[in-house]
Amino acid sequence: MQDSPVEINCTAFVGRKHFVKGTLQHVVKVIKENLEENTLVDLLVFDDSTGKPIDIDFRGSLEDVLDRLNSKPGRIKDTKENEQPARRAGRPKLGVVSGEVTLLPRQWDWLKAQPGGASVTLRKLIDEARRAGENGNKVRVAQENTYHFMTAMAGDFPQYEEALRALYAANEDRFYESIKDWTPDIRDYIKSLSSNAFTQE
Repeated sequence: MQDSPVEINCTAFVGRKHFVKGTLQHVVKVIKENLEENTLVDLLVFDDSTGKPIDIDFRGSLEDVLDRLNSKPGRIKDTKENEQPARRAGRPKLGVVSGEVTLLPRQWDWLKAQPGGASVTLRKLIDEARRAGENGNKVRVAQENTYHFMTAMAGDFPQYEEALRALYAANEDRFYESIKDWTPDIRDYIKSLSSNAFTQE
């Protein structure tokens, strides 16, 4: 079952200042209760999981705003019809799945010579490759999330382009050096988004 859009975590800025953080429902409530309508032009709310701005229509009551967020196109409502089908009773599918692997003779010779034989070695190699791929994906996601926020909030800041180059080059020292003089609230949020962007394992 997919979470309601109002339950996603987000952060709101008024101008270059951090205003409120929490679930979208909480953030919208605080904004509706504390900000005048003319202040909303300086407001941006960001999805903490993507770094992208969230488009919010603040017209009407709090309930009106939340209803519109929940009914946006592409959103999956929390209904029984959208739940995953129940598993069938019986024994779960466990164990090894056989398949065909085509290798050169020298590769088979090397595999057979490894402790545990070819099957054990192949399984270990695949698990190691999966772990490496997951780490690389984590870095890419953090880079993209940071880029989205930086583009929206820091595009006119000094050394913006240098910071982006350092981000995608995974040069942590140069990246943090480039953003050190930026507005503290924006810099701190960028640091939280980029926390996995320089992971090397």
